[in-house]
This record gives sequence, C-alpha cells and structure tokens, in this order.
Amino acid sequence: MTGPALIDVEDLRIDLNLGSSRVAAVEGVSFHIDRGETFGLVGESGCGKSITALALIGLLRRPLSVGAGAIRFEGREIQNLPAVEQRTLRGNRIAMIFQEPMTALNPVSPVGRQIAEMFVLHGGKSWRDANRLAVEALASVRVPAPERRVKDYPHQLSGGMRQRVMIAIALACGPDLLIADEPTTALDVTVQAEIIELMRNLCAARGTAVLMISHDLGLVANFCRRVAVMYAGRIVEQRSSDDIFRACSHPYTQGLVDSLPRLGSRARLGRSRLREIAGVVPAITNFPSGCRFNPRCAQATEVCRTTAPETTMLGADGLVRCHHHA
Repeated sequence: MTGPALIDVEDLRIDLNLGSSRVAAVEGVSFHIDRGETFGLVGESGCGKSITALALIGLLRRPLSVGAGAIRFEGREIQNLPAVEQRTLRGNRIAMIFQEPMTALNPVSPVGRQIAEMFVLHGGKSWRDANRLAVEALASVRVPAPERRVKDYPHQLSGGMRQRVMIAIALACGPDLLIADEPTTALDVTVQAEIIELMRNLCAARGTAVLMISHDLGLVANFCRRVAVMYAGRIVEQRSSDDIFRACSHPYTQGLVDSLPRLGSRARLGRSRLREIAGVVPAITNFPSGCRFNPRCAQATEVCRTTAPETTMLGADGLVRCHHHA
C-alpha cells in the first residue's frame, strides 16, 4: 500500500448506552480498505457488522455511539468533522446500500425522483438535468425501460429491481467507497448472482472500493479480496479470501466454512447433512468472559474462559484472535 488507505479503522469501540451504564457492542475493531479494493466483513446476525458500517458513514443514533478509536478517510479523522462536512462526505465520497430496499426507499416517492435527489443534493444539478441523469442511472444498473420505470413507486418493482434502484442511488455521485450491507437479503439465488455480478462490474469500471457486509461467507469470499470475520463485536480473523477457505485459523471461521453447502454425489443422494455451529451469538449485554466464542467452541479450555486472546499476526496482512489457533 502506498500512501494512506482510502479508509482506516483503528481500535474502534461502539458503546450501547443503558442509562447510567455503557456496554461495548463493538470493541477493538481495526481494518483498512485501499482504493478500488473489495473487502468483506462476515459473521452471523448480531455480531456487530451493521453498526460498524453505520459508524463509518456517521449514521449511528442513540443509544449507540462511538466510544473510542479512529476512523480516517484518506488519512483524515472523520468522527469530529462538522455536520455539514459529514453530509458532504456521505453520498459524494462514501455511499451505502442498506439491507432491505423496501424500507430504505421512500414508499410515496417515485424511484426516479429518489435517484434524482442525489444529483440535486450532492451534485448541484438542476432538477431537469437530474431527472435525465436518473434515467441514465437506471439504465446503467440494467433496469429495462428506464424512461418508464423512473415513474414507478417502490411497491411496483420486484425485490431485485428495488435493489438495482438502491445501487443506482448509491453510485449516482461516483463515491470512492461503497458500503453494501447484506445487498442480497431476501432475494432468490439467481437474482443474488445477478446483483453481485452487477456490483462487481460497475465498481470495477469506476474504481470504487467496496465494503461488503454479509452472513454468507461463500458470497463474501467470492466477491472480496480480503475478508474479516466478526464475532460478538470483535474481529476474530482476517485473511485473504483464498486463505479463509484454504487455511483458516479460528474455530468460528472453520465453523462458517463447514456450514456452507457442498455439491457432490453424497449431496445429490441426500446422504450429506449440513454442519452447524451449536448455540447462538450472545446478547450485547451478556458477552462471556475470556474468548467470546468459548461457550460454542469445541476446542475451548480454561484459559479461553478466563482470558481474552491477543491478536496474532498471520503473514503480512492476516490476523487471528484465538489461544489455540491452527
């Protein structure tokens, strides 16, 4: 990497404020994303992925708040920027695709106007020019008959079409970083593949870096160059996509890999069962002592239950937090 990363997160802590007390929902999270890079953040629901993304874009709301750490964009700390500068950064330089397009889109406004607003508010365009650009934006995400579709309301579009509208809105002003939070949720497999391929092509053509957030390790590893695995508010392993499958080191990562469906003769004959990780992610207010994965880990020993593991570097850009890592 030459020069500062596009975005650099260092020792981030996000607090859940409970009246007179605070609980760390996310703790000690560090990673960076270079220009044009695809980076994945993966883990089960409740691990802290989405609130980490909201912190990066300055959209955390009470009772959540950034308690410590730094978030730097092109080497500049963005947490303490004035509200006007943060709004300029959002949309222009950093954009986000939210989990559920039906709730993220305004149900009483045509999708074309919602795209046009980006060009007016962030690009300084007139409404006349913005409406023309909205049609072009829909065409760029392969929505058929874009001149007609700009007049449709979200409920008139399928799930895949609504997600394409969200991508068009996010990429309207040519951001340097796109945060995609579960962009294929509730879509069938064929549409998922189309959306991922669309994002891959558009972002590669524009040189846009991507932070892909998902519970689907297979999807993330296929899309991203590097992957961070998050569990109970902490990153437990970070590797290249190839190494995640070839030589993962944390038992939680191995559990995610083992839970992926396999194609083969045994699967076709119904003789292969999906493996699962026993238990559930603990609640924020009930994180266990020591390694937070220890209640679900078959390899856990006494040290795992009493002492939080330190970070061990793996090669130039990998890390793991485990007392018994492979």
